Amino acid sequence: MADRLYCSERRVYPAPGGERRAILLRPGRNARPPEKTPGILWIHGGGYATGMAEMVYFSRALPLVKKYGAVVLTPSYRLSGRAPYPAALEDCYAALVYLKDHAAELGVNPSQLMVGGESAGGGLTAAVCMCARDRGEVAVAYQMPLYPMLDDRDTPSSRDNRAPVWNTRRNHAAWKRYLGPLWGGEVSPYAAPARQTDYAGLPPAYTFVGDIEPFYCETVDYVERLRRAGVEAHLDVYPGCFHAFDMLTPFRRVSRAAAAAFEERYRYAAEHYFAPQRP
Repeated sequence: MADRLYCSERRVYPAPGGERRAILLRPGRNARPPEKTPGILWIHGGGYATGMAEMVYFSRALPLVKKYGAVVLTPSYRLSGRAPYPAALEDCYAALVYLKDHAAELGVNPSQLMVGGESAGGGLTAAVCMCARDRGEVAVAYQMPLYPMLDDRDTPSSRDNRAPVWNTRRNHAAWKRYLGPLWGGEVSPYAAPARQTDYAGLPPAYTFVGDIEPFYCETVDYVERLRRAGVEAHLDVYPGCFHAFDMLTPFRRVSRAAAAAFEERYRYAAEHYFAPQRP
């Protein structure tokens, strides 16, 4: 797929479970991208159990390529029906390493690697950033975990939730499938990032969430914990909005406002946040 503003191609990258495919989005010939631009690992949602890399074409990431010249890599990670945790995390982390290793080829500034995604992709965003910090192999400049799926435990907003799109029943089923034998026991923060106790050294963050959806409380808590650890983090809350409202109802005024606020935060990040890679 290609147009005047962006082009798309398939990539294959090595991962612990074998080669994985990914979609690479780059500015088109008429987009006049900067010489070195942020490289963004964008992770699709779907409760860790469904979804596909092609969802990037109607995600918040596509305008970052078309309007601002970013390079976006979206991995086709293993879903929980095929392989539970840590398969998805390892596939996504391996894609981040690939993005770093191929930064020069892709015209990416290696000091501006970013990670983002929606829903379960937001949860994987947080987990990938934690892995990157702890493994010390990749420096991440910015994270964008939108309405992220972070907590396998019930929160005030995920308990007895009957909102559209995502609710308590679906949330329990998705976590049970993703965690497999870990469900109901000791869970790593790399599997459920809300279990993290050390937020120091994580990348600056931006997210938004609706206040009637299950992930409202865990999103607010994630941002508050980042701030308490000295990490710059920003959050927008949209009253009366359900899960993934911006993607499912893009024509609504509130969805357009959320998209505009997201892009404004991205532009600020592209100008101000850098994380040089270690030699």
